[in-house]
Amino acid sequence: MITVGGLGRIGVSSGPDKVGQSESSRVERVGMTHRWKFVLVAAVIAPGLMACESSTSGSPTSVSAAPVQLFDPCTQIPDDVLRSAGVDPATEESGIAGVHQSGWEICTWKGSKYTLSVLSTDKTVDEFERKPGNVGFQDVTITGRQGRQFRVQGGSYDLMCDMVFPASQGVIELTLINSPILDNPSPPCGLLSQVGQAVVPVLPK
Repeated sequence: MITVGGLGRIGVSSGPDKVGQSESSRVERVGMTHRWKFVLVAAVIAPGLMACESSTSGSPTSVSAAPVQLFDPCTQIPDDVLRSAGVDPATEESGIAGVHQSGWEICTWKGSKYTLSVLSTDKTVDEFERKPGNVGFQDVTITGRQGRQFRVQGGSYDLMCDMVFPASQGVIELTLINSPILDNPSPPCGLLSQVGQAVVPVLPK
C-alpha cells in the first residue's frame, strides 16, 4: 500500500536469507528486483502529490509571478560526484518514468546497494514537516550545510531515508532507498549522510 509523505512509500517484503541455486530462488530474486523498481517509482511520485494547491482571493490580476527556475539534478550534478556517491550515472532517470512533474525537477540513479533520488522544488521545509506521515525530523549538518532529516511511516520505513535542505528556490531533497534484496543493508540514514558528503556541496544554496 502506498503511503504519501515527502516521498511515496510502498511496502515490500524482506529479501531471502541467502541466494540459492534453484530456479525458484532465481525467480524469487528477479521478482524482488522488480518490486524494488516499483518501490523507486512510488518513491518519486508523492512529491507531486505533496504540492499544496494555492488560491488567490479578491479580483484577478493581469500580472502573474514568473515561475521559479529550479535546479535540475539530472544536468547539474556531475558524473564524478554521482560515482563518489556510489551510484551509476548511466542509470539516470528523469522525472517519473521519464515523465516531467510540474513544479519539480527529479532525477534518480541506481547503485549496487541503493538508489539515490535528488528532488528540486519551490516548496518549503515547513511543508514537508506538516505532511502527515513524515516523522522523526531532526537537524543534520552535511559538509557545513544545515538541513532536516526525516523518515516516512509505512512498510518501507526501514529501507528509506530523506533529507531536505532549504535553498533560495525552495528545497532540495535527497532520498536514499536501500535494496531490499540485500541480507544486511546498512542503516539508510547513515548511508545518506555518507552520500551527502559527495552531493551536498554541488547543490544550490
